[in-house]
Amino acid sequence: MIPRQSVFRLLMAAILAAGLAACEKTDTATGEKGPAERAGQQLDQAASRASEELNKAAEVAGKGLQQLGQKIQNEAEQAQQAEKKE
Repeated sequence: MIPRQSVFRLLMAAILAAGLAACEKTDTATGEKGPAERAGQQLDQAASRASEELNKAAEVAGKGLQQLGQKIQNEAEQAQQAEKKE
């Protein structure tokens, strides 16, 4: 009798092999990509768009922080000048 663990491993290997094969297949009649490959491309495009949007948001936040830092520096200089006058 074959141990259950061996059967399970063989079954998992077969499932993995079938899944990998499905990702690489193209429709030979039309030359189109398979559903997994199309889904992967859509995920890549969505990730690229999200990355661009995050970069834009980071740039805006960076400019805002820079302006805030300049304002704090100006106020600190004004406070030092006011102290010297007193």
